[in-house]
Amino acid sequence: MPSTAQRAVSEIIGTAFLLAALIGSGIMAQRLAGGNAALALLCNTLPTGAILVVLILIFGPVSGGHFNPAVTLAFALRGELPRPMAFVYIACQLLGALLGVWSAHVMFELPVWQFSTTVRTGPGQWFAEAVATFGLLLTIFGCVARAPGAVAYAVGLYITAAYWFTASTSFANPAVTFARALSDTFAGIAPAGVVAFIIAQLIGAALATMLARWLWKPLTPRLDGMIVGAMPALRIFLAALIAISVAIVPATGSVFAPTGGAEMAMADGDAPCCPCCQTQDSSKSEVSVWCAAKCIGVYAAVLPPALSLPQPLAVVPFSLLDDDLRGHVRSPPTHPPTV
Repeated sequence: MPSTAQRAVSEIIGTAFLLAALIGSGIMAQRLAGGNAALALLCNTLPTGAILVVLILIFGPVSGGHFNPAVTLAFALRGELPRPMAFVYIACQLLGALLGVWSAHVMFELPVWQFSTTVRTGPGQWFAEAVATFGLLLTIFGCVARAPGAVAYAVGLYITAAYWFTASTSFANPAVTFARALSDTFAGIAPAGVVAFIIAQLIGAALATMLARWLWKPLTPRLDGMIVGAMPALRIFLAALIAISVAIVPATGSVFAPTGGAEMAMADGDAPCCPCCQTQDSSKSEVSVWCAAKCIGVYAAVLPPALSLPQPLAVVPFSLLDDDLRGHVRSPPTHPPTV
C-alpha cells in the first residue's frame, strides 16, 4: 500500500498538472481563437478532459486520483478515507493547484501573482456548479461501484460534456475554483465569486454522496441473494441446480443420495464429495449448492463476491432455502476446488 508521502505527492503533482493544463490551454486558446469565444472554450475543454483521464490513470493506483476536495470529502463521509488523510489530501490539492496556476503563468511569460477580473456569479451559475459537482460525484461513485476500470475515462468525458451544458463551465472542484481566482486569464474567476461557487459545489457533492449510497449498495453476500457470473448458459444451469437442491434437499437430505447422509457418490468411488460435508449433521439438510456445484464441475461458477467473475453481474435469489442451507451459502468452503 502506498505510503502517506507517496499519496500526498501524487495529489500535489496531479492537481498541479490539472491546473497547468486548464489555465495553460485557456491562455493558448484565447491567443489563437481570434476572438471566437466558442472556439476558445472548445480548445480549453478538450485538454482539460484529456489530462483528467491521464492523471487518474497514472495516480489513481497511488492516491485514488482525487485532485478535488469535494471528492476527498465525499469519500471521507462514506468512511472510505480516514479523516486525517482527507485533510492531508485537501492541503496537497490546494498546494498543487497553486503550483499549477503559477507554472502556467511562467510558461506563458505572465506575471506569476495576479487576481482574476472575470465575474462569474448569480443564481444560475451557482445552481450550475451544484449540478456539475453532483453529476461528477455520481459518475465517480457509479463507476467505482460497477465499473472501476472506467473511472478515468468517465470522469474525463463527464467534465468535457459539463463544460458545455452548465452555465458556469463546470468548475466542480473547490481547489480549482480557488486557484482560478489567482489567474486573470480565460479560465479565471473573480475572487468575489469563489465562496458561493464552493458552497454550491459542496452541496452538490453532499447530495450525490447520499444518493449514491442508496443507488449502489455494496456487493456483499445477503440472505436473499448471491452474486454469480452472468454468462447466460451458466446462469440457467446454476438456476436449475438451485431449483433441484431446493426441491430435493429438504425432503431427502441429499441431492445425489436419496437415502440421506452427507456422502455423495463420485466417479472414483463413494468417498465424501467435499471435506466440508464430513463435519455436518447428516440428520439435517446439509447438502449445499456449493457442494452440488463442485460435484458436477462448476464450483468456480459460485465464487464469493470478492472473487466473482468480471462479466456483468446478476443476483440469483436464495430466499426459498432453509436456514441451514443459507448458513452454508454464506460460509463457502475455503479449500481449492478439485474436479
